[in-house]
Amino acid sequence: MTETVLSSPSKEVVIGFDRPFVVIGERINPTGRKKLSEELAVGDFSRVEKDAFAQARAGAHMLDVNCGVPMSDEAALLADALRLLQSLLDLPLCLDSSVVPALQAGLSAYQGKALVNSVTGEEERLQAVLPLVAEHGAAVIGISNDETGISYDPDVRFEVAKKIVERAASFGIPRNDVIIDPLAMPVGAVNDAGAALFAIVRRVREELGVNTVCGASNISFGLPNRHALNAAFVPMAIAAGMTCAITNPLEESLSFAIRAADVMMGHDEDCGRWLRANRPPEHERGGRRSRGQRARRG
Repeated sequence: MTETVLSSPSKEVVIGFDRPFVVIGERINPTGRKKLSEELAVGDFSRVEKDAFAQARAGAHMLDVNCGVPMSDEAALLADALRLLQSLLDLPLCLDSSVVPALQAGLSAYQGKALVNSVTGEEERLQAVLPLVAEHGAAVIGISNDETGISYDPDVRFEVAKKIVERAASFGIPRNDVIIDPLAMPVGAVNDAGAALFAIVRRVREELGVNTVCGASNISFGLPNRHALNAAFVPMAIAAGMTCAITNPLEESLSFAIRAADVMMGHDEDCGRWLRANRPPEHERGGRRSRGQRARRG
């Protein structure tokens, strides 16, 4: 059974078919976040720290780290951010960059087994990223697009995924260290985006035997009440076989939907995590017992 193992110096996270769903926190990313972008540009990581702790408290298993600020030294920023986060938290990290020197700097700074986000099926990208992944013993996210762009045809996207898995193997990267992103396209623009993704996830799991991931919030882009759409989409992706997602753990409705999906898929032994998440606080339970005891004594 395919299992992708990621680690920090003190903690291990396992992504697998029969494992609980893994949430990779998406918040450390300056895209569309003006304040964070401005702070990173001057080497201020205070918001990064706050976002990291908030996501960890909300239950993220890993954190995605993107420091792509225009006109800045992304390689230095990413390496510094990784060192800082590893000094503060024990969660494994996902190195998110399209800049190869930034990935090189990040992998050199990282302690443990990292997840690289990402490689596509473009030949130039495969040749640049996969040797780095192999050199550092990392795992990698393979995104199902290539030189021709993003296809609306699920069969084409599956073939790109297959190509990435096979090319990774040629560089000595084992199958279990490749996680395929079949691409969650906005359902408001592409009506069958959800159905297409579910179909690719099933094929990747059954035919390639590798784990799958997506940027979950992409599915609801441009539509109102995005939280509700995300909370419906992710459990359906889990039912199709998806094993992790880059998403926002601060969305409470999504977090509960993921826990519920783990229960229904049999990935929460004895419903333990569900019970812990839904028990009232200890002081409330103690208060109710006290009242009951007083009533019995009376």
